[in-house]
Amino acid sequence: MAIAAKSILVIVDVQNDFCPGGALEVPNGDRVVPIVNALSGKFAEHILTQDWHPPGHSSFASTHQGRAAFETITLSYGEQVLWPDHCVQGTPGAAFHAELRTDGASLIVRKGFRAHIDSYSAFYENDQKTPTGFTGYLRSRGFEHLYIAGLATDFCVAFSALDARREGFGVTVIEDACAAIDRQGSLAAAWDNMGLAGVQRAHSRTLLGSHAL
Repeated sequence: MAIAAKSILVIVDVQNDFCPGGALEVPNGDRVVPIVNALSGKFAEHILTQDWHPPGHSSFASTHQGRAAFETITLSYGEQVLWPDHCVQGTPGAAFHAELRTDGASLIVRKGFRAHIDSYSAFYENDQKTPTGFTGYLRSRGFEHLYIAGLATDFCVAFSALDARREGFGVTVIEDACAAIDRQGSLAAAWDNMGLAGVQRAHSRTLLGSHAL
């Protein structure tokens, strides 16, 4: 598979807290690292997103007395899953995985830094109204197609892919360069929603060719 013209690789939240041993571990999350590193060398440009929460963030179960992680509550912008404290600004858990190659990235999009609203997507906060500015960056740079990899497939990857389509970009999610939380059918639902939105799926071997892992 040829990489689409005017494309960029978006590497979502490959951070310590989402990898084995982290506060919000994505099963086998670290296995995406060598694949993502190989992919980044195939693109003229790539960017990183980074979950970046202040202490006491509204999405943390610990912020809500009597609530437990993975419960769902209603906040001002709608339903919100409550998470273990994770990716707190400046902590080791918020850092990128040590083996992830970050030096070639042209941009880091930090999200979830507003205390009262969560942000799965690289494009919008979870109210689906407050933009991050990423759309403007991509358009001003002339990018038309996004290839997305990272963590987790059924949350931040899927939300970013859906919002990218909403903003009019072509999108391909690289399946084996992602890993999922997959709670209560969330992965299947995410793939269904992405398919309905016109998100394409690919395997890294089709992009890496002879360099496939």
